[in-house]
Amino acid sequence: MDEPTVSGAEAPPVAPDPSVERAMSNGMATSAEVSAPGVSLASSATPEPQHPHNKSPCGCGGCGRAVPAADGPGRPSETYPPFVYAVGRLEPRIPSLGIEKEFAQATGRAETANLTDRQALHAVLTDPQSRYLAKHLCYVLVIQGVDTYVLRPRDPADYGLLVDAIGPSPQASDLQTVIGLRGPLAPPDLCNGLMLPLVAFDQIYAFDTETLVAGLPRPDDLDEESFRSASRELFDRVIQIADNAGSSDEHRALNYCAVRYAQIYVRAAHAFATGLALTAIDTRPSRLSGSRSIQDVVFAYTNRTTDVTEKYFVRVDVTEEFPFLVTKLSPYYDR
Repeated sequence: MDEPTVSGAEAPPVAPDPSVERAMSNGMATSAEVSAPGVSLASSATPEPQHPHNKSPCGCGGCGRAVPAADGPGRPSETYPPFVYAVGRLEPRIPSLGIEKEFAQATGRAETANLTDRQALHAVLTDPQSRYLAKHLCYVLVIQGVDTYVLRPRDPADYGLLVDAIGPSPQASDLQTVIGLRGPLAPPDLCNGLMLPLVAFDQIYAFDTETLVAGLPRPDDLDEESFRSASRELFDRVIQIADNAGSSDEHRALNYCAVRYAQIYVRAAHAFATGLALTAIDTRPSRLSGSRSIQDVVFAYTNRTTDVTEKYFVRVDVTEEFPFLVTKLSPYYDR
């Protein structure tokens, strides 16, 4: 059979690029990796997905261990409970030089004759013309002489609670109970470099020790002076417990009993009247907790003569932000 003929002129053969031949002969590239001029070479390996900020997919930063969730209002931490039920002393602080100068101008416009510095501050904060300054103050809760929390209201309309709580004429016995959610550390510019945990509060109760003691219902079988003295001593013992910042379940339950449950003061007064001494206050998780966090607050009284100890306890549910009573005060028996 005759060979087929090709019409037209045949195209001249194209000489291979010497650089390409050298690359292929050295194993540096394959035909699939050679691209046209101006086109980048694609990698033969599939790139691994990169996570933002060079963190591992689990969010642990590449260390292989889980990182606790950041604390914040309404966001619980894996390390500490997010709720706070603390008893301390509220102090206003001026956070910056600019706010200090603005306060000075507002004070100059107000009627502050015959007022102390704290009374003048309170007058400025309650004046409708300068009430906006209340939002620019820094409010610090001091517990046992230590700056512990920076307070901010969860509802912006509640700045008035802070102004009412500090009062025009503070006394050494003035205290505030703060109920809220613990958040992260305050930024340095919020309170003149004071970096403390933020607490977004829902409620503040302002009182003084004498008013609290005077408001307790006195049992008929105890005289006035004995009952008030016993109640005052028990309250002082509770709030002076070491490291009671009101952030753990144990301390929240104890602080709740101190300011909301009068029966513990009646029991203490009866114990002192019969020759018993308050020897211990203990808080421990209840065996009835189950799916909720319930704490047993145990008060131990020891006879000063026989050295026999009696114990009484009350159960408090601290699962949520606002604790509540589960079981009234009753005898406690060690198991």
